Amino acid sequence: METPEEAEARAKSRFALINFMRIAGVVMILAGIAVFNHVLPLPEWAGWVLLVLGMFETFVTPTLLARMWSTNEKR
Repeated sequence: METPEEAEARAKSRFALINFMRIAGVVMILAGIAVFNHVLPLPEWAGWVLLVLGMFETFVTPTLLARMWSTNEKR
């Protein structure tokens, strides 16, 4: 059994990781847009890869992590 302080520290680190994933996803989306606007010298397919991975990382990954770490028993 963990103490309330340990549980709070674990919750804070998980919250920080979820938000970091969202921010990293937005950065990837912006990098993809920069490729399309010829700001970054990468091929167009790289822009699409960045855009799709950024969307996944922004919208899907935080939900999956939150569901995986949820303390609710949903069955």
